[in-house]
Amino acid sequence: MPASNQTPVYSKDFDPQTGRPVPLGPGLARVTAPNASPYTFTGTNSYLIGERAVAVLDPGPDDSAHLEALLAAIGGREVLAVLLTHTHRDHCGLARRLMARTGASLWSGGPHRLSRPLKPFEINPFRRAGDFRLKPDRRLEDGEALEIDGVALRVVATPGHCANHLAFALPEHDAVLVGDHVMGWNSTVIATPDGDLGAYLRSLERLIALEQRVYHSGHGGPLADGPAFARALKSHRLMRNGQLLDVVGRGPISLAAAVAQVYPGLGGRLRLAAQRTLLSHAEYLQSEGRLRISRGLLGLRLLPR
Repeated sequence: MPASNQTPVYSKDFDPQTGRPVPLGPGLARVTAPNASPYTFTGTNSYLIGERAVAVLDPGPDDSAHLEALLAAIGGREVLAVLLTHTHRDHCGLARRLMARTGASLWSGGPHRLSRPLKPFEINPFRRAGDFRLKPDRRLEDGEALEIDGVALRVVATPGHCANHLAFALPEHDAVLVGDHVMGWNSTVIATPDGDLGAYLRSLERLIALEQRVYHSGHGGPLADGPAFARALKSHRLMRNGQLLDVVGRGPISLAAAVAQVYPGLGGRLRLAAQRTLLSHAEYLQSEGRLRISRGLLGLRLLPR
């Protein structure tokens, strides 16, 4: 998918073949769950790694049809592990049932955790999106080398979308399983306090620095030139910073009013996600001394320096 260094070119031209294993290379296949939504696009992508034995990356939502589709794709092979890029329920909700059916252990970056503590008067509107009780049998560390039935993987810590987000580089496939950090159909939600823009930008740089080019995402199709798309996403986020600074530069403004100017016409739950993402931008800019945030019982206001 082409993308400039300035603007990501999103595409929704993707056939998920929901419930069917789609080969992506030797020892790598994708099975998309039937949980399409404005947040998940065509559904969550689960990945099977290995041939004679497999690991399942991101088993997806707690959905019986998807469980049976995964078991059919596994076809009686040994499941060496259930791997997670992160612990949002659309990626990990099926983990317990899949582990019970296969006897596999859970490997991840640790239990779900916020990127920062809650502020006074703050409520996390997406608190139910993450599974805070799911604990791994094996906690994966940044840079750790794994091998699944001869397929080499390297763990890459990519916090930002949430604190425990991981990517997995597959050198022999020239590919990275990037979870929700980079997606070709839309920009990633960074809903503070679950997410953190500064961490997200640093993680983009980590992905760009890898040698692998193809990105396989948690939702949507593969990106043929992942690093170029990641650079465009970074430019897009910096552009959003500039938009927010322009809005705040005209005078103090509520977060809701700022969202209406930066994301005009957006409504429903997508507006809530945009609000939390714009707050993450504001907190990033505050950390750089470029604006101020005032919190109180009547809400949150953004002020110029």
